Amino acid sequence: LDVSMDIWNCCYTCIVSLWLRRFYIYCAVAFGISIWIIIWFTTTKTKKKGEKSNGKPPPSEGIEDKLLNTSATLQAKEVYVAGVKIFYGSQTGTAKRFAEGLAKAVISLNLPVEVVGMGDYDPDDCLAEETTSKNVCVFLVATYTDGQPTESAAWFCKWLEEAANDFRFGKTYLKGLRYAVFGLGDSVYVDHYNTVGRNIDRWLWMLSASRIMTRAEGDCNVAQSKHGSIEADFEAWKAKFLSRLQALCRGEKKPCSGKCKKGKCKSPEKQSKESSDHEREASEYENTEAEELFETSSEEEVVDAEEAGGTNSVIDVEDLGNIMSHMKKAKREHELEEGGVGTSLTQESTGRKEEGGKREMITPALREALTKQGYKLIGSHSGVKLCRWTKSMLRGRGGCYKHTFYGIESHRCMEATPSLACANKCVFCWRHHTNPVGTEWRWKMDQPERILQEAIENHQNMIKQFKGVSGVKADRFEEAMTAKHCALSLVGEPIMYPEINRFVKLLHQCSISSFLVTNAQFPDEIRNLEPVTQLYVSVDASTKESLKRIDRPLFKDFWQRFLDSLKALSEKQQRTVYRLTLVKAWNVDELKAYADLISLGKPDFIEVKGVTYCGESSASNLTMANVPWHEEVVHFVQELADLIPDYEIACEHEHSNCLLIAHKKVRL
Repeated sequence: LDVSMDIWNCCYTCIVSLWLRRFYIYCAVAFGISIWIIIWFTTTKTKKKGEKSNGKPPPSEGIEDKLLNTSATLQAKEVYVAGVKIFYGSQTGTAKRFAEGLAKAVISLNLPVEVVGMGDYDPDDCLAEETTSKNVCVFLVATYTDGQPTESAAWFCKWLEEAANDFRFGKTYLKGLRYAVFGLGDSVYVDHYNTVGRNIDRWLWMLSASRIMTRAEGDCNVAQSKHGSIEADFEAWKAKFLSRLQALCRGEKKPCSGKCKKGKCKSPEKQSKESSDHEREASEYENTEAEELFETSSEEEVVDAEEAGGTNSVIDVEDLGNIMSHMKKAKREHELEEGGVGTSLTQESTGRKEEGGKREMITPALREALTKQGYKLIGSHSGVKLCRWTKSMLRGRGGCYKHTFYGIESHRCMEATPSLACANKCVFCWRHHTNPVGTEWRWKMDQPERILQEAIENHQNMIKQFKGVSGVKADRFEEAMTAKHCALSLVGEPIMYPEINRFVKLLHQCSISSFLVTNAQFPDEIRNLEPVTQLYVSVDASTKESLKRIDRPLFKDFWQRFLDSLKALSEKQQRTVYRLTLVKAWNVDELKAYADLISLGKPDFIEVKGVTYCGESSASNLTMANVPWHEEVVHFVQELADLIPDYEIACEHEHSNCLLIAHKKVRL
């Protein structure tokens, strides 16, 4: 036993000694390996030089080259085209038949192929994967009634359109995806001919996907079909596609950049001859796209003002007075020159204006822009839109921070506003200031009954589009058809609406709870507001200087209005909330001032949220550097909570980068 113990102690001592000196052992091993590499490299180099001087090629070199070439060939086959994925949207079965025929032709090229019905595909989860899959995606889509997609392709097209126009996805969301589009339509319907195919091609291009060939269009109208029938049109396109696919498999480069205007590609020869024309067209295309994103005011003569200042002009409310006076003066002078005709027209138009009352808030240009962003506009100044958290919870996923903080079911929440106008131009506005601005209500007003009825109808119609969508829970879909909560925070300043009290009362009569958000610029309206379920005030800064820089309010007495609004909030006998939006390097160092504002308004809850980056905008110079990390928001909240002893941290929603501070009197 003593001998075994001695052996064990000796082994243990050696092991411990080696472990304590492991650094020196590592160094010695590394030194030995380095010496071996140097010797091997020197010997090999000397050997190659000797064989070269004797005129004998090194035997190993040819073998290595063959192995490298073989490896490169295998790698090229794997990298260039991994397979083909064919998406189809069909109503009568023609597109599906074409997809199956194309699949057989692709299989003959020894390439993997998958045929996918758009109705069974969830682009939200899967489409981005195609950017790295090395697949070529083919879209065979038919245009149905009134230029709409078929029922099976409706959700796919809606998602793609929203993604293309939603800054949160980014312009490079589908960069790396290679695609080709063949549309099925009937030229008898001139206004809607192949609308869906053209739209899908454009939306994919807007998300930086690369087309591998020109978009093609099949025509059911035999008289106008290029090849005599839609089947012949498809066969002609299929031959070109297979040829292009084989070229891609060989690693040949694309014949063009893949970014030609409106899906029309040119050959390299034409591109070299018409480079100046191509640049001019590209410039025009960019200008056209730029015109779709614009900023407008709520004044009466926006369209005429745009004509006076140029199509890309951005007009502030402060400047509209001078512009309007100049325009009216010029109009009167023109009418005097025209004589009696102009006078009679002026009297007629004046009579119509007096008869019709005030003008509508939403101009035709503004209506087009907001509709493109996914708004369902109601009347002349209201809107509703489906929140992404509603879509998420319909699929059985998580809800928004209101679900975590207050138990609001996101799939039963309707996000709306009775007033698209706002009195601020916040630098972090997630609508990029496409909504109108103003300091008072001077527009035509719709009745609250109409607004509520159409809001619910539009909300239900948007929910209905999820019926049958992959991943949507049937029970939640049924529940979502009955909204139980309304977030009056979509955009604008809902408290500006003169009939806001009647509107909120109607909501409550329909058993719909209400969260109303105001930007703290209308203290009298806050005092006159009847109780809502929860009243929010946005506290975007705690000093006069930072509030002016961040919110960019239109009122000259904005700071006094801000303080009066907080005082008015403290007088409300209902649940109240401060909403703090942290902008890094702008307002995160004002803890003591925030604590003073909290003591002024005495809110029941305080929501502290990191700013959301909304993409580049001419209206703001914010970047991702201004978005605080969640850990930074947590640290800010902890320090703020130490300064307000009557409050404590209650909850957090990391996905939204948001925390909740609650007054101890309402401890959950």
